[in-house]
Amino acid sequence: MCLDYKGQFRLGDQSFCYPLTITDQATRYIIACESMAAISDAAAREVCQDVFRAWGLPLAIRSDNGVPFASTGLAGLTQLSAYFLRLGIALERSRPGKPQDNGQHERMHRTLKAETTRPARFNLLQQQEAFDAWRHEFNHERPHQALGMKSPADLFTVSPRPLPAQLPDLTYPLHDDAVRVSNYGDIHIAGYGKVRVTPALAGYFVGIREELDGRWLITFCALDLGFADGRRSVQPLTLNQENPQ
Repeated sequence: MCLDYKGQFRLGDQSFCYPLTITDQATRYIIACESMAAISDAAAREVCQDVFRAWGLPLAIRSDNGVPFASTGLAGLTQLSAYFLRLGIALERSRPGKPQDNGQHERMHRTLKAETTRPARFNLLQQQEAFDAWRHEFNHERPHQALGMKSPADLFTVSPRPLPAQLPDLTYPLHDDAVRVSNYGDIHIAGYGKVRVTPALAGYFVGIREELDGRWLITFCALDLGFADGRRSVQPLTLNQENPQ
């Protein structure tokens, strides 16, 4: 799935609308197009949960590097992207300043803006009605050359991975221990003391493993985040670096 906020625009009542869009990359099917009053981690998560309940979990989610999908913190994590990882969804992010990395989604946004926001509707409810009508037409009535002149609805299927009602506890069998991240984003490692990880993982358990060189590898789910090496914060790995486990 591809996930993004379309740039804001002003409605007739002078408030702003921030459309949140989710598409299936393979079929171009627009899974969600929601009128939002603000860019919000919590609101985006609620929309994603509804999508996952209805359509199942994707293998990966592609986004840009803006909030609430990414941050400048450790591994670019936010509360929302940590939630995706917890569900077993891989993170794919476009390169900074390279919208062409998600070009298909960006082209859809241009069409969305041209056909539903000029003129904009009076309020969020009316704008949502316009989005819903346009989304149905795009998915069910418009053939796409890239799809062999079929519509996205002709090809889109539900994911076989359902959203679990309850997630099992995180375990790290290849690590020495699992420790909970504090509300401030810290963990405690014996002999090291308090080490800064990221507030995005507050409340989650991370795995810690002592390496031969004395450093401690810090892992969240299947993602190796970096090393505790005596400094006050984890020294990061890149998001796309291959995990050794």
